[in-house]
Amino acid sequence: MKRIDINQTRRARFLAWLLSVIVAAQGGIALAQDAKPANEALTLPLAVELALRTNPLTRATAAGRELADAQIVEARAGRLPQVQLSETFTNGNNPVFVFGSLLEQARFTQQNFNLPLLNNPDPLTNFRFGVTVKAPLFDQWQSATRIKRAQLGRQQADAQTSLVEQQVRFETLRAFYGLLLAQAKKEVSDEAIKLAEADVKLSRDRVDAGTAVVSDLLAAEVQLAEARQQAIQTDGDIVTAQATFNTALGLPVNTPQRIQGDLIEKKFDLADQEELIRLALEHRSDLKRAGLAMNSGEVSVTGARNEYLPRVDVFANFGASRNNFVNGSSDYTVGASLTFNLLDAGRNARIAQARAAANLAASEQQHLTNQIRLEVVRAHQQFVSARERLKVAERIIAQASEALRITQDRYQAGLTTITEVLRAETTLTRARLIVLSARHDFYVGFASVMLSTGRLTDVQPFVS
Repeated sequence: MKRIDINQTRRARFLAWLLSVIVAAQGGIALAQDAKPANEALTLPLAVELALRTNPLTRATAAGRELADAQIVEARAGRLPQVQLSETFTNGNNPVFVFGSLLEQARFTQQNFNLPLLNNPDPLTNFRFGVTVKAPLFDQWQSATRIKRAQLGRQQADAQTSLVEQQVRFETLRAFYGLLLAQAKKEVSDEAIKLAEADVKLSRDRVDAGTAVVSDLLAAEVQLAEARQQAIQTDGDIVTAQATFNTALGLPVNTPQRIQGDLIEKKFDLADQEELIRLALEHRSDLKRAGLAMNSGEVSVTGARNEYLPRVDVFANFGASRNNFVNGSSDYTVGASLTFNLLDAGRNARIAQARAAANLAASEQQHLTNQIRLEVVRAHQQFVSARERLKVAERIIAQASEALRITQDRYQAGLTTITEVLRAETTLTRARLIVLSARHDFYVGFASVMLSTGRLTDVQPFVS
């Protein structure tokens, strides 16, 4: 397969079409069909690029990264001071309230010491404006714990993004070659129909000439009917493969597509099974994500234990009290507080929960490690099986072609029957379909190995 070079003009055309299909996904399908370049065909690299832009899974992981970034900002805000503004209206004749409000408003006079007025004051209105500033000097390292967990969450989001991108890349690749396989099978079926039609014509001519019996013609017509049935099946397979391809791209299933590529003979370099397992344990994003989850659990345990430490805060208050919107008096207070929880019934439970979560994450990581080893072994064996089946199938197709040629020559010479010719044609058609399927499995098998080892970061090995 030739290497794909995308110049600026073609990339601009592709981006224009990409915009149109996004509109189609939102309901403007007719507009997308009109905007797509008439002769533009999707190669595998372009298909993957489109899938990474439009597949809902990639958009979901992007939202996950934005969420993680916001959590980091929120966690860091715990170290900053809090500033609150308030405006309070109060009216009443409570003796303590009236006495204190008069002092706050700087309106307390000698006559306010009158005992009857102290015990039974007239109602008083007080407007209180306040500014409160509070800042943590030492918050039991809870802000540091939240920041660390948020940073680990962002790393988990990045690992999830890498994992999803590889999965989208794999599904697009598999759907792309699945559509190529369906189209290639359609071509084989069409050729089988043409061959069967030629057999029917030849048999009819021989029957008319008296050199063959009617059963030969009937056998040829049966062969033609079977070829047409197979063609009908391949038509349905193409529609299904087209829908699968559009789904992998994140587009409506009926979006018209045209792809460019071939299931040609290709060689893939692959390490041995043990090396593949080592690479998987080194590169798999989901394993990294599990390790980060375990680290986050350990940080949570430390944070829960730090709740035994005291907390130190500083604060400042500024206020202004007045009996109306004009007259009044202001005041301020500053201070610091030391808080130590002697009894917190839920603290030990929070520590136990954090420890259990960390142990759970560690167990899940070990389980995932075992699953990854299994996935690599399975993918490697499937690839090896597809490679060996392809070798056998390629030998069979050469033998089937030669057998058909010999049988046709013998039939022309009157040395064999039409039944042998039809059997040889059926064998050749089946061999060609087997080769196509084996080559498809060979391509997808290699992609599966790359996915299982966490290294399906591009599709150049399939196009270069």
